[in-house]
Amino acid sequence: MTHLRKPHSDLELTPEELRKLGYSVIDAMIDHYYSMDDKPITTTRSRTELEALLREPIPTTPTAPDQVLQQAIRDVFGNNMITEHPRFFAFIPGPSNAVSAIADMLVSGYNTFAGTWLEGSGAAMIEMLVIDWLCELMGFSPQSGGILTSGGSIANLMALHAARHHQLGTNDTDGVIYYSDQTHSSIDRAVRVVGFLDDQVRRLPSTPDYKIDMDALRAAIAEDRAAGRKPFCVVANAGTTNTGTIDPLPEIADLCAAEDLWMHVDGAYGAAAILTERGKLLLNGIERADSITFDPHKWLFQPYEVGCLMVKDRRDLRGAFYLVPEYLKDTERDESEPNFYDYGIQLTRGFRGLKLWMSLKVFGLDAFREAVEWGFEQAELAETIMAENPRWEIFTHAHMGIINFRYIPEAPRTPEQLDAIQQEIANGIVRSGYAMVATTVLKERKVLRLALINPRTMEEEIEETIVRMAAIGAEL
Repeated sequence: MTHLRKPHSDLELTPEELRKLGYSVIDAMIDHYYSMDDKPITTTRSRTELEALLREPIPTTPTAPDQVLQQAIRDVFGNNMITEHPRFFAFIPGPSNAVSAIADMLVSGYNTFAGTWLEGSGAAMIEMLVIDWLCELMGFSPQSGGILTSGGSIANLMALHAARHHQLGTNDTDGVIYYSDQTHSSIDRAVRVVGFLDDQVRRLPSTPDYKIDMDALRAAIAEDRAAGRKPFCVVANAGTTNTGTIDPLPEIADLCAAEDLWMHVDGAYGAAAILTERGKLLLNGIERADSITFDPHKWLFQPYEVGCLMVKDRRDLRGAFYLVPEYLKDTERDESEPNFYDYGIQLTRGFRGLKLWMSLKVFGLDAFREAVEWGFEQAELAETIMAENPRWEIFTHAHMGIINFRYIPEAPRTPEQLDAIQQEIANGIVRSGYAMVATTVLKERKVLRLALINPRTMEEEIEETIVRMAAIGAEL
């Protein structure tokens, strides 16, 4: 029998108190996961309301743990949008799963430091394994590698730094990067952070089907070379946020090979589609990238936060970030036992890999494959339902779990009035608490958009959401 020591500090509970609190947390989490269907999708209070609920002087004396837990469940978690809700169709949902949530509880409980092999060899081994699995799925060779990040934004930032370091070294003032106007804003932010000026960035117009214009790309590269600039990187999209569009990856790979450019693929959302047969066809060419961003907390159903940056040659990542001050000399090891702080911008790192490893072990890859396929089918179902009502205009067909559409009233409306109607439909469905739907702008027009990737979503929920949106449109 394990001997449990007595608490030696006022910052500890007794084993019995902690066990009671832990069981209460598990009970609350189970209640959340298995009753969310019946809850409003969002409860958003004003700053004034939340100040009244939560503002207090810093506590100087203890409060009973169960009282604090109940306040957190009621006043904190009870005043958020449920992004894992089966009717959360906005942005890119984060469906999560309970097994991975328990993994995160373990990580916090064991307080694992995953920055060095010395302090977290077990954690580092699991993260190496998970990254190897993801690289294998993308078609990368055993020479590939990567690092788990907080999400796609940081992964994109580190990818651009690695590309700059590999292609330009320290002479980067003339470097130029290329991507389409459908590329995620995290790339725009990343080029600012790494220090590129506006005249080093080419944000090219997309084609009518929202892909990067290859003729414009070739022309821009040629023009920059003629002007003495140094083209060094093309960012390709593998599932844009707006439409799920995939850029022509084989053509981009051919161009990058011919022009000696780094090819980065932002697959934060769409790279998971490679689990399915249709996804493999759509993502043909991704294996030729120099780096890939991927977010398991999107279409691999993990809790926030876990993103990933994969590179074709792991030496490129270490070469871009390796820096060991004197106070970390004791942590240096052979490269076969990696210190992940050598591969990214974080020294202090939490153990992000356990949740993906644990959920893949518990459910198996086939379950994830079926769940991703259901995302494709959900969007196709939504399009089929809307096709039966002449008031719906399909703006972009179902693709990679995403569909864009507009409500068109019988009576003529100006373009501005139509834009306002779409916004009011989105506002109305959110106010109802039934579903979360958002708008975006395509071809200078506001459209409604559904991102349907949650494996919990039922067919009848998709149909009811569309019926309710049509009813709001009819009232307007």
